[in-house]
Order: sequence, then C-alpha cells, then structure tokens
Amino acid sequence: MAEAVTEPRGALVFGTTKTHERRSVPYPRLLDELLRARCARKQPGDLVFTGPDGGVVRSSNFRYRWFDPALTRIREADPDFPRITPHDLRHSAASLAIAAGANVKAVQRMLGHASAAMTLDVYADLFDDDLDSVAAALDDHAAAAGVGKLWARPLDKPLVNLPEDKKPPDDQGSY
Repeated sequence: MAEAVTEPRGALVFGTTKTHERRSVPYPRLLDELLRARCARKQPGDLVFTGPDGGVVRSSNFRYRWFDPALTRIREADPDFPRITPHDLRHSAASLAIAAGANVKAVQRMLGHASAAMTLDVYADLFDDDLDSVAAALDDHAAAAGVGKLWARPLDKPLVNLPEDKKPPDDQGSY
C-alpha cells in the first residue's frame, strides 16, 4: 500500500499512509479467487473496491450502506454476535495473525505501527499463551540437536577428553 485517502470535511484527499511509508498487507490464499474476480478487467492503478459510481468508497457511506447492514444480518442469525466497528476488524486481523504464529515484528509491519513496542502495548496479552509453545519449540529444537544429552551429562564427566597436559586444575571444573 503506497497511497491512502482521507475524507476531511467531505473532501477526498489522496496522500501517503499515516506513517508515510509503503506497506505490504498480507492476505491468505483463500482470498485469491475472490480478489482475482474483483480485479478482472481492471488496469494497474484502478481501485479494487469502489462505490456505486466507480469511485472511492467513502468511509461514511461504507459504514451506512454496507458494514452496518451486514452486521445486522449477522446479528439476526446469531444474536450473541458482538456489536463491532470496522476498526474492530483490524484488531481481529492482528489477533488472527498472532494466533497463526506471526511474530510481533510481522504484526507490527502488517498494522503499520511505528515500533514493535507499540504493537506489544496493544496486543501483549495475546502473546502470553506463547510461553508453552516456546517451551515446546525449544524442546523440539534441542532434541533434534542433541543438546539435552549435552546438558544432562553428569558433572564429573568431561565434555571432551583433553590430553593430561591440557586439563585444567581440579578446582577450575571440568571441560
């Protein structure tokens, strides 16, 4: 994403993104077919999502004409579905990325945060469950490398067999 549009006082203003930097927005392959269909017969530089007139989707119209009616239909089918805003979908995307195993730097880039610290300030509680998976990953890696055998050796057995003239004095531990 290299360009954004804002709508101060009803006027469309094209410019850089909020952080003034280009950004890549990943999407899963399951969207490929839908996006290819939407982009059929479009030229590079054309808008992918457009309003009824083919122009920019204005935020006020998007909420009123599309988002709120869709939310109403969902809530009619599932009354327990929470009331959400379009911005809540940003948090959902971040949460799903974290749950899928994305690291904090990837989530930071995806959201356009200035720093990983900012991402952690908002989403740190979602990373807390990672401690068990970190331990499991360490176990798997150590087992593959044989590190456990190295650390589990008896302390009175040397790690390597040094010639007598190269061995340290007994008070310096074994090697």
